[in-house]
Amino acid sequence: MENISVPKKWRTSKIIAAFLSLILLISFSSCSKKGTEEPTPNPPTLPPTVPTSFSAGDATIAFNSFNKIYYSTADKLYYSTTEQKGLAAIWTQAIYWDIVMNAYERTKDPAYYKMITDIYDGGAKRYDNYNWDNSVEWFIYDDMMWWVMSLTRAYEITKNQVYLDKAKSGFAKVWSGSYDPVKGGMFWDFKHSGKNACINYPTVIAAMRLYNVTKDEAYLTKAKDIYAWSRINLFDIAKGRVADHKVGDNNPGFEDYTYNQGTAIGAAVLLYKNTNTQSYLDDAKIAANYTKNTMSDPSGILPAEGDWNEQGVLKAIFAQYLADLAKAYPAGDYAKWAVFNANTAWGNRDFGRGIMHRNYKVPCPTGIVQSYESSSAVAFMQLFAPTN
Repeated sequence: MENISVPKKWRTSKIIAAFLSLILLISFSSCSKKGTEEPTPNPPTLPPTVPTSFSAGDATIAFNSFNKIYYSTADKLYYSTTEQKGLAAIWTQAIYWDIVMNAYERTKDPAYYKMITDIYDGGAKRYDNYNWDNSVEWFIYDDMMWWVMSLTRAYEITKNQVYLDKAKSGFAKVWSGSYDPVKGGMFWDFKHSGKNACINYPTVIAAMRLYNVTKDEAYLTKAKDIYAWSRINLFDIAKGRVADHKVGDNNPGFEDYTYNQGTAIGAAVLLYKNTNTQSYLDDAKIAANYTKNTMSDPSGILPAEGDWNEQGVLKAIFAQYLADLAKAYPAGDYAKWAVFNANTAWGNRDFGRGIMHRNYKVPCPTGIVQSYESSSAVAFMQLFAPTN
């Protein structure tokens, strides 16, 4: 067959004419139906797998789900796993108590206020009424200091003098046994084997909280002293990296943990707020930036610490003190970073149980999960939830 070529201009005109005819047909059909039929409703929009931004209501659901799965109403403390066969470690109970206080401060829900007082009672029953001389219950100094920090905060909320008295006696006990009056710094254990970040920076935070409620200058002096020692011995000033420990005259042992970064930030922010000394705020910013730019993945997701151990709670501590920095320095955009992490974890929650996982980037396992692993995303959501 002979190949007949059609001029391009003709082909274009034909296409345009056909298109215009189609438009007229559709318009006529639409006009003829007006007034005779109801418009077809749009199909329902399904919610996205990962929410663009979690809501205040989501934060409440996350907290309530965490409590449903992990909180023992009989013991008034938290279980270690979803199996509910044993309680979580002594020091992590103080971290969970902070999360409860965050939820109360966010919502002012009376039920959460009762949980604050209940957990104090549960701890008193379990840990010899906070008898700091009981070397069976309290066998390392940092375990005590986590509770001293939270006890002081509980006093700030409730004004219960008993909480403050326990915090003051606990701080005195730790200081008398842990502080090195010759070389400075705080030992983490009774054998004085090393001076770890997990006791030194929390000591600064506890001292500053006690200073804020008592106005006793001795606490401020101690906080400055320990912070100065920590800055020299546990902090890379150029990078913002916090060492995990220092043993004797050896070089600092640098290992990246979010809770050490977090307590360093918290200590610096508290000193900055009380002294208005810029260097403290600068330290907090560089520590946060190291956590974001070096410890997190390229998108900004924090590391999944805690493979079946208590380290799963570390990011809950980091969240606590990143929130303080975000308030002290809103220009740093730290809240946006925190919300991104929380959104990712919330989108990957176990939709049946409502709990989240330490690895924010993957779906929460459906089997046995530790309370340590589920805690940090709940903390982020309480601290960074929208106010509406």
